Amino acid sequence: MSRLNMSRLLSETQAAKLREVRARHAEGLALLVAIVALMWIIELINTLSGNALDGDGIWARNLGRFWGILTSPFIHASFQHLLDNTVPFVFLGAIIAFRGAGRLALVTAFIIVAGGFGTWLISPAHAGARAQDTIGASGVVFGYATYLLTRGIFDRSPIELLTGVVVAVVWGAALLASLAPHAGISWQAHLCGGLAGVIVAWRLSRTDAHARALAVSAPGGDSV
Repeated sequence: MSRLNMSRLLSETQAAKLREVRARHAEGLALLVAIVALMWIIELINTLSGNALDGDGIWARNLGRFWGILTSPFIHASFQHLLDNTVPFVFLGAIIAFRGAGRLALVTAFIIVAGGFGTWLISPAHAGARAQDTIGASGVVFGYATYLLTRGIFDRSPIELLTGVVVAVVWGAALLASLAPHAGISWQAHLCGGLAGVIVAWRLSRTDAHARALAVSAPGGDSV
């Protein structure tokens, strides 16, 4: 093969990879927009119904309401509550979404389920004499943040480490402050969501490393 043909083939391969990356980014961002839109639609319905959905969150250690683990992140006490969660949710979620819709969906689902289960286990069942449930996406926000903060450590990737530094600088102080007990705020959901983010970052780093190793060892793969 001539040098000109080789150069043309490489250019076409690079262009194809660039198109694939752009498509993956677009799919991830589209999923993020869909999740946020769903939260706002649900809050609109909740407001119009007189906050009838507020009781569909996580009720600590209540087996009959165990399903609230799945609905809790999508329900908020008010539009202000939702707005406060939407800003960091979009900022952090967009970074994860650049790895594609599949990665965003997997990280989000794990944090919702694992973080929600932890919240269900350790949250107080009552606030004084009144029963209470946990609602809001702040646990997922914490999970996104710790995922991004620790991913670079597990991956040993300079880009991922830099991403973690940016997240720490922009949101670190606010996230730490939210771990302190405050009236009406579930630090348990923040803690459990954060732990879930670390776990999924660790697990996916191992999965990605294994996939890279297989790609290198496959016929036609790059040698190290």
